[in-house]
Amino acid sequence: MTDLTRTLGCCYYPEHWPRSVWAEDARRMAETGLTWVRIGEFAWSRLEPRPGELQFEWLDEAIWTLGDAGLQVVLGTPTATPPRWMLERHPDMLAVDAEGRPRKFGSRRHYCFSHEGFAAESDRIVGLLADRYGRNEHIGAWQTDNEYGCHDTTISYSDAARTAFRRWLKDRYGEIDALNAAWGNVFWSMEYRDFDEIDLPNLTVTEPNPAHALAFRRFSSDQVVRFNRRQVEIIRARSKAPITHNYMGRITDFDHFAVGRDLDFASWDSYPLGFLEDRAGATPEQQRAYARQGDPDFQAFHHDLYRAVGRGRMWVMEQQPGPVNWAPHNPAPLPGMVRLWSWEAFAHGAECVSYFRWRQAPFAQEQLHSGLLRPDSQPAPGLEEARQVAQEIAQAPAVANARAEVALLFDYDADAAWAVQPHGAGLSYFGLVLDLYKAMRGLGLSIDILPATTRDFTGYRMIAAPGLMHMPDDLKSALASAAAEVLIGPRAGARDGEFSIPVPLPPAFPGLDVTVAHVESLRPDAPERLDGGGAFQGYSERLEGSARVVERCEDGAGALMREGRIAYLGGWPDPVAARRIVAEACARAGIDTQELPEGIRRRDTATERFWFNHGRTGAVVDGLDLPPLSVTRQLL
Repeated sequence: MTDLTRTLGCCYYPEHWPRSVWAEDARRMAETGLTWVRIGEFAWSRLEPRPGELQFEWLDEAIWTLGDAGLQVVLGTPTATPPRWMLERHPDMLAVDAEGRPRKFGSRRHYCFSHEGFAAESDRIVGLLADRYGRNEHIGAWQTDNEYGCHDTTISYSDAARTAFRRWLKDRYGEIDALNAAWGNVFWSMEYRDFDEIDLPNLTVTEPNPAHALAFRRFSSDQVVRFNRRQVEIIRARSKAPITHNYMGRITDFDHFAVGRDLDFASWDSYPLGFLEDRAGATPEQQRAYARQGDPDFQAFHHDLYRAVGRGRMWVMEQQPGPVNWAPHNPAPLPGMVRLWSWEAFAHGAECVSYFRWRQAPFAQEQLHSGLLRPDSQPAPGLEEARQVAQEIAQAPAVANARAEVALLFDYDADAAWAVQPHGAGLSYFGLVLDLYKAMRGLGLSIDILPATTRDFTGYRMIAAPGLMHMPDDLKSALASAAAEVLIGPRAGARDGEFSIPVPLPPAFPGLDVTVAHVESLRPDAPERLDGGGAFQGYSERLEGSARVVERCEDGAGALMREGRIAYLGGWPDPVAARRIVAEACARAGIDTQELPEGIRRRDTATERFWFNHGRTGAVVDGLDLPPLSVTRQLL
């Protein structure tokens, strides 16, 4: 059980505004009840307008001004926005897309993680910042870079990436014959004589070898970890302030857990309305119903995920306070939603909710992205809700997080494997896990998300591990010996670590006599009905073995098989089936569930129970009157 301190903050860009307004902005921030201010993450061109010409005096003054108002500063490293002159030094530093096109200068994240010249420039500017501010009393935390992977920038097909990938492969496999054997390169005469013959897996005539594609994704993830670690080591040597990175919603092409192991806490950027249409997996009907509230589960999933990435510590570094500018459609949130989103983050363990941004910019790409203030410095609607939240957390009693009864495993390597071989249009590991999470939340459950490297499941009564295409033997053993109901599948153990189908056939799970005989992907208009209600959608398996069949498809084939506490799910359940299957597993584990009305969600801490009504109409649950768009808190 971990004690929580709840605070608020905002993102501020002093370089965008005259110095004459800085002190007034700082005063108003403190008056609103904010504690933290993040600055600096996009300011490289103002810190170094020409190579070697350093201009830190304005940042000195901004930090002092904010600190003098009683605010703590999160100082971001500016490496997400290298200035234009950097391209003159390193014209080949740009990331290259899968079609072989350089990403070009003109916005942000215009670098390749594998480019050594830019990595050295990154080291240099981070070192200069850490030398100057590492012991500054107003620097309360550091943020590395900004939103790794956003805008499809993790994977680069550049010359620098090719060179680094070949080196990575040689380190991993040692001998070229070992790589050929691991990848099955005898197929289609793909065998290599030397590591220098290996190219990147793009622009091939048809699909590349999936083992090659997976290896390149793993390499690309390692490059992000390496890039971030270099910054962390530089800062750590010069500052005692904690270090974070602000992850993004549904960016899965690098291992956030691996990056997080080098950080002190995780943070993420929460944009409920921006995410609704293109990331949350919402149906058109759900998009209409929640257009101004956001999906009831998508933000909660990421709060739980990043609490795990941060090993129990999580912030929201950017919280949407009004309309954004970058989604397919950009409506304004309904009144009360900024408050609800803030409390939802706190209910899931956030230590700080920081609003993006303090004042709306009147220029450039984000001029239609709202802030707590309008461009004329008058209050925007979100400001009063932020002030209300500040007053409420100041009056709230001490709180603590606690372990949930239910655990859900999440694995970035599994997501990479599904991306390489989804087997059907629209199928993704993230989508499968999110659907199971939604079913759990719809039953009133609080959930801990765990990395697939977890081996100690003490204290959990129900564990779900869907879609883990590669399951190491020690993970299988740890789950088999856990004192919990365990739900695995579909695609559990479907590939070995090099993307070959293993023999014995999957899942090859100890104590569970189930074999996946064959698999198929289903048309969207041809779901496979289940006898208990609902259906498999998109993906289905045919199961064999002596384990007890507890759920069947309409043709009589086994859909869910169980031995003891271990159950195997042979398909992707739709919402009706998922909720029923989760409820039955919880009943076997002695966990109480509750079918919640549409839009109602519940979350427990060690000391509180939160009820969130994302709907436009009121509801009565457990004798509680839950008004529309509301947060209700009970002490336990």
